[in-house]
Formats: sequence, C-alpha cells, structure tokens
Amino acid sequence: MRIIRAKDYEDMSRKAAAIIAAQVITKPNCVLGLATGSSPIGTYANLAAGYEKGDLDFSGVTTVNLDEYKGLPRDNDQSYYYFMNHNFFSKVNVDPARTFLPDGMEADSDKACREYDRIVASVGGVDLQLLGLGHNGHIGFNEPGEVFEADTHCVDLTETTIKANQRFFASIDDVPRQAYTMGIKTIMRAKKILVVVSGKDKAAALKATCTGPITPQVQGSVLQLHNDVIIVADEAALSEM
Repeated sequence: MRIIRAKDYEDMSRKAAAIIAAQVITKPNCVLGLATGSSPIGTYANLAAGYEKGDLDFSGVTTVNLDEYKGLPRDNDQSYYYFMNHNFFSKVNVDPARTFLPDGMEADSDKACREYDRIVASVGGVDLQLLGLGHNGHIGFNEPGEVFEADTHCVDLTETTIKANQRFFASIDDVPRQAYTMGIKTIMRAKKILVVVSGKDKAAALKATCTGPITPQVQGSVLQLHNDVIIVADEAALSEM
C-alpha cells in the first residue's frame, strides 16, 4: 500500500482526482470503477472542473459502479445512479451507454448479480477502482462477516450502515435494508485501487484496514493483498496510524 497524506478533505479530493485524471489521460478508453458516498464527492467535483477547463476528456471512458440499493428506481434521489448522475455523469462527457450500475429494480437477486458480473467481464475488467471506506471497514457494501464474498451479491445492510445512511432519507424506515454490491474478487481484480478516506471518525477503520489482520470482519483489510493500492487520506483519518 502507498499512503498519501492530505491536509484536509479538499486536499484529499484534489490529490485523488489527479490520480484518476492521470489514468484517463494515459488510457483514454479506460474502465473506471466508481464509488458513491460523501468521500468521493469532492473528487468528482475536481474531475468535472478538469473537464470544464478542457484538460480531461471522458468520451472514451467506461464506468462500472460498486453498488446500488435494492428496490430504489434510478430516478429516486437516493439511488446511487441518481447520485452518480448528479455529481459526475451529467457534468462530463462520458457516454451514458457506457455507465453501468447493478439493477436495483431487479427483484431476482441471483439474476441481478449474474448480469452485473457479466457486464463487468464484458468491458474487460477495471483499470482503476475508486473506493471509500466505511466506519466498520466495509468497501462497497461488503459488510463485516465470516467470509469474503467473491462476486456480485445481495447484502443485508448492517445497523451501522443503515444509521450512517439515515441522514440521506426522511426517516430511518425509508433506508433500504439490502443492496447489490461488487464482491471482493471483482474489486481485487482491478489493476489499480484508489481509496479516499477523510475524517477522524474513519481513523480506526483505516488503521485496521492497513495494519490489522486480514479478516472478513474488516473487509478493507483484504486490500493488503493487492499489489497496487493507493490510499489518499487526510490528517484526521491518519491520526491513529
């Protein structure tokens, strides 16, 4: 793992965007694995600014997202498709036909997961995978458990994650209890992985991810086994390292 120290969230976002921009410039037809949540919002804003300046061209890029809530339509303002379109897709010249997320409206979990695995394989795999890190060390929606789930699967969200997401919904009862997520094997197949982490509340999870035992109880710890991981974290997130 290579750890890049950032001063604060804004500095983290700039540094992470620069790494993704370098990937796009080096390989204009690259496949980007993308993440949602508060951590990457600033990164997407910096990438959009680069496009507006004429420095970046996303017309040849393909994107595959980590996850999507089960049961939320794309036009729901809390769906991850809506998030991606609002924060990134609509602000750059990426081809909508080459932006992929799991189908949250597919009620048949096995079918939805098989189809998404097929899509990821069909685009040739991921060149750079962007990840956030959950308070319990989860990546994507791969929650702490007894095993590392390999492929795309339907997950029951933990109470920790449900409470963390409550702020985005009118009430906790509105927070979806399940999501489709890429599995650990799919994530680990990415050629390069970029993790963005900000805030003191993530410090314990980051320490466990980087220096703790490799265990499915801390799903992010598996990243210790990947040969090209860059973590961009601010000083608060690194405070326990």
